[in-house]
Amino acid sequence: MTTVGAYFRLARAGWVMLREGVFVALPGDQLVGLPKLGWRVSKLFARRRAAGRERSENLSKAAARLGPSYVKLGQFLATRPDVVGAEVALDLANLQDRMETFPRSQAVAAIEGSLGRPVGELFEELGEPVAAASIAQVHRARLAETGAPVAVKVIRPGVRRRFFHDLEAYFVAARLQERFIPAARRLRPVEVTETLAQTTKIEMDLRLEAAALSEIAENTKDDPGFRVPAVDWERTGRDVLTLEWIDGVKLSNLDGVRAAGHDLKALAVSLIQTFLRHTLRDGFFHADMHPGNLFVEADGTIVAVDFGITGRLGKKERRFLAEILYGFITRDYRRVAEVHFEAGYVPANHDVAAFAQAIRAIGEPIHGQPAETISMARLLTLLFEVTELFDMTTRTELVLLQKTMVVVEGVSRSLDPSFNMWKAAEPVVSEWITSHLGPRAVLSDARDGLSAALSLARQAPELAARTEKLSREIDAMAEDGLRFDDATAKAIGKAEARASRSGRLALWVIAATLVWIAWKLV
Repeated sequence: MTTVGAYFRLARAGWVMLREGVFVALPGDQLVGLPKLGWRVSKLFARRRAAGRERSENLSKAAARLGPSYVKLGQFLATRPDVVGAEVALDLANLQDRMETFPRSQAVAAIEGSLGRPVGELFEELGEPVAAASIAQVHRARLAETGAPVAVKVIRPGVRRRFFHDLEAYFVAARLQERFIPAARRLRPVEVTETLAQTTKIEMDLRLEAAALSEIAENTKDDPGFRVPAVDWERTGRDVLTLEWIDGVKLSNLDGVRAAGHDLKALAVSLIQTFLRHTLRDGFFHADMHPGNLFVEADGTIVAVDFGITGRLGKKERRFLAEILYGFITRDYRRVAEVHFEAGYVPANHDVAAFAQAIRAIGEPIHGQPAETISMARLLTLLFEVTELFDMTTRTELVLLQKTMVVVEGVSRSLDPSFNMWKAAEPVVSEWITSHLGPRAVLSDARDGLSAALSLARQAPELAARTEKLSREIDAMAEDGLRFDDATAKAIGKAEARASRSGRLALWVIAATLVWIAWKLV
């Protein structure tokens, strides 16, 4: 029944996308065979007004009709241009996560159910919703004790059940894709869907978002010009997140930012340096830094909100990122290529020199341009396109980094059209390279190696005992052969018996068929 329901929901989603012109907006002239026929047929069913709309608008209309889980699916796929393609990913990134609000009474019930206390004890006042997204909505409130203004984020009622049912449909679609479209198997659609499922589970537990805010606050407590809202842990649970209220202007409101007297060029530099600090220094970054999630306070401090999506980079990934940026700056393309091989991102069977040649094709045109016209995000996009030719496997964390960098750089350029990305990034990147690729890095690596050696030494007795046991078992197997316990032997016997019966039955069926054919011929 569950599978039938999943097929039904999948069919409904396909019909809605068909009617809203999503399929018509795809580049059908590049298709062949049955897909092209299907694209032509889809034109007959699409709404007439859909033909005159942009593809991103068609996607938005379809997602809005299908509900919050499809909006979230679109936003997730916007982070995976390796799966949907760069153009479609750009369209999906424009999906507006704005949904209808739900009644205040349902929000009150969710708060009381999650925190186990009456709303009147928690808040002096809980207002009507001021914003609503696919997973939650936000209310302005005042604390019961102090009257201080706070933002209260409440999970949408029934959203987990809705996501669970829609995820079943997503898995059905992914399995069908892997089964019937061989070219799509390298993109691992089932694995991508599993990532979506895990990401959504994390995002729907507001305690985890609160933890991300707390970690970022700790990492950035000494950073100039940036902060995050303080978490009220007493009023935070799985379904509720309470934060300090931010009085500022959204970066999406450029006229408002100008009217407030802020230096837009300084804000552009501060934003990109903040992002690079989080990425290179901390290895933990806000992965949804669109201008609607960024506020500017009266003193020019940037405040980031909505930490439902975050990204992490390990030490190896951070070194990889810094070295390729430094390699492009210094035109050391051989080193950029070697870093890819050292990190294990490009298989060793490929030629480093050939890969360096491909990297040069990206880097050389850049050095003939003014620095302010060079996009770091575009450079990374071209780099990942080239690496596909050399069988570089998809790295989710690097794709998420690329997507976030595209967004952050875009916001900086909207603040300052002549923004020089490389000049702004240079202090942060240089500091990281000095700390992690120079003499201090050697000492740090030595400390890490010593720590690993000490850990191995502590485990040595246990490892020795396991090795000795394994050696005895191998010797016994060599002398006495492979032995099974009684349960395993019985199970093998039953399986063989079933196979034997099936084989005899098949022979009787074949024999009967041959007799019937011979009788017909006579």
